[in-house]
Amino acid sequence: MSTPNVAIRPATASDLEVLAHLFDAYRVFYEKESDPEGARRFIAERLAKQDSVIFLAADASGPAFGFTQLYPLFSSVRMRSIWLLNDLFVVPEARRKGVGRALLIRAQEHAAQTGAAGLELATAKDNETAKSVYHRLGWELDTQFDHYSYTV
Repeated sequence: MSTPNVAIRPATASDLEVLAHLFDAYRVFYEKESDPEGARRFIAERLAKQDSVIFLAADASGPAFGFTQLYPLFSSVRMRSIWLLNDLFVVPEARRKGVGRALLIRAQEHAAQTGAAGLELATAKDNETAKSVYHRLGWELDTQFDHYSYTV
């Protein structure tokens, strides 16, 4: 595959089927069992409730290459909003062709346009490819705080 002519745009309800397919592939990448109907329901709910912002990377001729999904959060200390970049996925045949970088740049632009203090994300400790892109785009590794999670 040659370098795709990537256009990054906000996803809409008309993108549901392609987004559901990409979201299911994203979950499989993270070793979850494929669940196309569950992925479709989850994305449909996000789009209907407008509780996330999803950007879609697609070619002018139609093929979708990837997406990123942002969730709004707030920083009490900074007294400003921030965005959680929770999901970023690029189809295997479009990786290392600038699609992920383009999605990250669009997320950064969105944060600036909405007056947010910034973006946050988490990635696997061994995901060196992604981390190198983050560093090149000005993201900084948090070495001051340990982040914990609790599973119900």
